[in-house]
Amino acid sequence: MPTTKRLSIGCASLILGIVVAGGAYAGPLDTPGATKALTCSACHGFGGNSPSDTMPILAGMSPAFFKKAIQDYAAGKRPSPEMELYSKMVLEFGLDDVAAYFASQKRQPTPIRVDAAAVARGKAASVQCVICHGPEGKGDPTRFIAIPDLTGQPPGYLKNQMLLFKGERRSPGDETLKALKALMREIPEETFSDLAAYYSSLR
Repeated sequence: MPTTKRLSIGCASLILGIVVAGGAYAGPLDTPGATKALTCSACHGFGGNSPSDTMPILAGMSPAFFKKAIQDYAAGKRPSPEMELYSKMVLEFGLDDVAAYFASQKRQPTPIRVDAAAVARGKAASVQCVICHGPEGKGDPTRFIAIPDLTGQPPGYLKNQMLLFKGERRSPGDETLKALKALMREIPEETFSDLAAYYSSLR
């Protein structure tokens, strides 16, 4: 067989192999819901892995918790001028698809570093949080109100949420959060930083 013909056949086989392989291994945006979730990446990071200290990590989040949060934002039950707009966009795009996309993403713990002494103090103070979030902070998405996984979340975000609960500024009037808010009012604000550091440090 002439050399040029052998080369042509070899190149054709190589191209066919690449095409077949390309079909077998989808890209990061080929997952159902990925393109619908792109808008979220501006604040929450690509794939929901936020590099920020103030924005929560959505990767690996339970669909039940994600969907309730979006629905509450959209209805104004969880006040946030920014998130109300984006949550309505998510509802328009398809809430189930976006929730499933983020749930399928591997969570990368926050890159924000925390102080070891604060972590130790937070661990001691976390005894009162175990009843809902569990001994390892993993939460429980199967409860009647989904309890989120706190592990590896940015400490700034966690602290801010505790402050919002304490001041009745997160989901005001939500009876399902009444006990949590009562607990937050009993905890000194300086302890919030320690609790945030502790749960952020967990993996």
